[in-house]
Amino acid sequence: MRRLIKATGYSLEGLKAAWSGEAAFRQEVLLMIVLVPLALWLGDTGVERAILIGVLLLVLIVELLNSAVEAVVDRIGPEVHALSKVAKDTASAAVFISLVNVVVVWTLILV
Repeated sequence: MRRLIKATGYSLEGLKAAWSGEAAFRQEVLLMIVLVPLALWLGDTGVERAILIGVLLLVLIVELLNSAVEAVVDRIGPEVHALSKVAKDTASAAVFISLVNVVVVWTLILV
């Protein structure tokens, strides 16, 4: 039980760090505040609602992983390195694809 409590604390610290340090994360959370009620209203079935909300949560998950990659790369050093650029660009691309996924899924379900 103690491990679960500590893990929850670490997770909350990570969310606080993302909220305070990542503008993209804040924007995505604010977008979710609008879109989650819309998903609950527009989804015809529980499965549709779950999928509409699930793809939104996926964006936050990928954004958190992107932030983690950026933090680790920045921790290694401030110098520009080709592999650092690849790591950051690839993580950013994952966020982009998760956003495209939202558009595709919402379009397929709601149109």
